[in-house]
Amino acid sequence: MSPRPSRPPVLDLIGRTALVPLHFLDHGVTIYAKAEFLNPSGSIKDRLALTIIEDAEQRNLLRPDSVILECTSGNTGIALAMVGAAKRYRVHILMSEGASVERRHLLRQLGAEVQLFAAANGYATGIDLSRKMAAEDARYFLPNQFENPLNALDHEQHTGREILAQMEGRVDAFVAGYGTGGTLTGCGRALRAALPNVRVFAMEPAEAAMLSGEMPCCHSIEGVAGGYVPPLLRQAKLDGAIKVSSADAIAMTRRLSREFGLLVGTSSGANVIAALRTAVTMGPASRVVTILCDRAERYYSTKLFGN
Repeated sequence: MSPRPSRPPVLDLIGRTALVPLHFLDHGVTIYAKAEFLNPSGSIKDRLALTIIEDAEQRNLLRPDSVILECTSGNTGIALAMVGAAKRYRVHILMSEGASVERRHLLRQLGAEVQLFAAANGYATGIDLSRKMAAEDARYFLPNQFENPLNALDHEQHTGREILAQMEGRVDAFVAGYGTGGTLTGCGRALRAALPNVRVFAMEPAEAAMLSGEMPCCHSIEGVAGGYVPPLLRQAKLDGAIKVSSADAIAMTRRLSREFGLLVGTSSGANVIAALRTAVTMGPASRVVTILCDRAERYYSTKLFGN
């Protein structure tokens, strides 16, 4: 096997994504969306994957025979597979049987091995399985995205600071969904450090509004609210949660494509709905920021592309 390059060029494309204003004339407000789908593998999770893998390299936790093993709904797995391919590591992904088939295709196209599991207890099922596999085979390296503090720290040091610079230090609220909780926790820290009065809201599916004290249930917003409140999110200082139904999320995602030319996934539509409601409440002069998490091509087989 030829030696691994220290930083393959594709990885320099990660981060520093554009922030675009979205003018909703029917509501009389503008919201600001960080275009994380522009990262090379197509989602915000590229940031996390690169940070954790390079940290593991620096601490000599990865060897030539190491296998990166993670439980993921798709985006983190795709990001790990992309970084792993560039750095020539094997990647093994545990994914719920309910994840869209396109995500499986993208993972395999990047050379990752995909193992499906029945998610009786949401993400917790796959997390437990990954820990068991790692305990039985020392070759496995667990990024541990749901608990790894580097997840939130990277968003604090990079994504959050990018938002502050792009918004010229003027942000009234930040709104985003949660899968691992890293984006909300990290960006929230960065924004509050510079702007003590900024408000931070979690978007969560109306059908699985756990932060609102409700039981998790089925929803169609892939990549968020995976059946439990992740440990990283428990560290976040939140001003509240905004419930968005799957139907509303899908409708807004289609609107973003057809009126704004943004081919994004369903969680992006859900984030925009929550940000839009926040901006309407705070007034037309408010500056509310949210995240466009990933691209639309991983949702072709879902309700998003149904008639």
